[in-house]
Order: sequence, then structure tokens, then C-alpha cells
Amino acid sequence: MTSGLAFLATAVASLFAQATLVRYTRHRKPHEAAWAVALAMFALASAALATGESTGWDRGTFRVFYLLGAVLNVPWLALGTVYLLLGPTVGRRVRAVLLVASGFAAGVVLSAPMARHLPRNSIPVGKDTFGVLPRVLAAVGSGVGATVIVVGALWSASRFARRRREPGAARRAGANALIAVGTLVLSSGGLIQGFAGKDEAFTITLAAGIVTIYLGFLVAERPRQPERSLVSPSSSRRSTLPTNDRGSASTTSTRAGHL
Repeated sequence: MTSGLAFLATAVASLFAQATLVRYTRHRKPHEAAWAVALAMFALASAALATGESTGWDRGTFRVFYLLGAVLNVPWLALGTVYLLLGPTVGRRVRAVLLVASGFAAGVVLSAPMARHLPRNSIPVGKDTFGVLPRVLAAVGSGVGATVIVVGALWSASRFARRRREPGAARRAGANALIAVGTLVLSSGGLIQGFAGKDEAFTITLAAGIVTIYLGFLVAERPRQPERSLVSPSSSRRSTLPTNDRGSASTTSTRAGHL
């Protein structure tokens, strides 16, 4: 069951990553690029999870799963929130810091010593597998990233409460709320797996969390309703009449001159 759920999460995340990347290539919005990177990481982490659960865990598989799923995924999701709420200037600065931090984290996780024996038929737990530094990176990355996403959702909700008529306020509030809920669902899966060791519950929360997050992406990118025309029907009809029928200063003066 765990392997099947992991393969399902991999397929769902891969489809979502591809759809988000297509939207980015069309619109070139920087938050879509950040979300596409996060979803691609999630898909690769889910693929590592499916491989470990179906064929048995080894060091390489768990390193990929831990790096992309536990350390880097949530911070790149949070980068999308930063772009969406604070704009491209702040987003570019945060992205530069995140790129450096991601390279450092990759070097640490891929080279850190690991426990001599890994469980073959259950998901390894970070505290039983790695030393202090990889676990600190996972805690800081996921904790700071989740905080940014949740605070962004609360900020959007309060902004919407104050400015209900602002264009796009309700859409941004709903999108960030869904992304925050999905992130919390993913975090709860890690807690369940870390403390209770329930692999089935972990993979269920994995799939549910990524679906909820992607729903937030869809709400964020929903096209706005076109504004109603302020021109009255009568004026619109008049504007479509020929010039000779509507009359103008030149035609009026001409007719007066011939009287």
C-alpha cells in the first residue's frame, strides 16, 4: 500500500510540475518558476520514496529523499509566496540567498555520514540516520519556509478583510490559505512518520498535501473577471452611428453656412 501511494504521489507531483512549468513558459511570472522548481523537487523526492518502499532503502535513495523532500522543498515553495506578496525585487534577493543555501545543503546532505544499517522495509527516520547538521538544515529549511507560507496566508487574509474591493485580494488570500494548509499537511506527515512510524499515514498526507498546494496554485493563477464597460448602451449605440448621422462641429457649421 505504501509503495502504491508513493507512486501515486510521484505521478500527481510530476503532472503538477509539468503544468506549472508550462504556465511559466507562457506568462514568465517568477512565482510560477519557484513553484515549478518546488514541485519538481517534490516529484523527485516522491520517486525516491517509491523506489525505497518498493525495492528497499539504501543510502543514495534516502539522501535524495531527505535533501529534496525534507530540506529544500518547502523553502522553494516559500519563495513563490515571497514573489507573490512582496514583488520581484525582494523575490530576486531571497532567491539569491536560497540558491547559495541550497548548494550548501546539497553538499552537506550528499556527503554526511550515515548510520551503518538502514531499515529495508520502512522509511528511515532522520534522527536515526544522520548526524546533527543535516537534521538542523531540515529543521531550519522546513520551519522557516513553513513560517513564511503561513504568515503570508495570514497577511493575505487580513489584507482581504481590510480591502475587500481591491482587485485580486480575495484570490491571493484563498491561494495562500490553500498553500499554507497543504504545507501544514505535509509537515504533519513528517511528524507522524518521525514519532509514530506510520508509513501509510505519511504517504497519505504526502499525496493530500501536494494536491491541496496545487489547488492553491490554480486559485492564484485564476484569470480575473473582465471589468464591465462604463459606457452606457445608448452612448455605445451613438458611437456606432456614421459621422454624418451623429453630427459634428464641422458638419453643423457647414449646414448653417448654406442656410
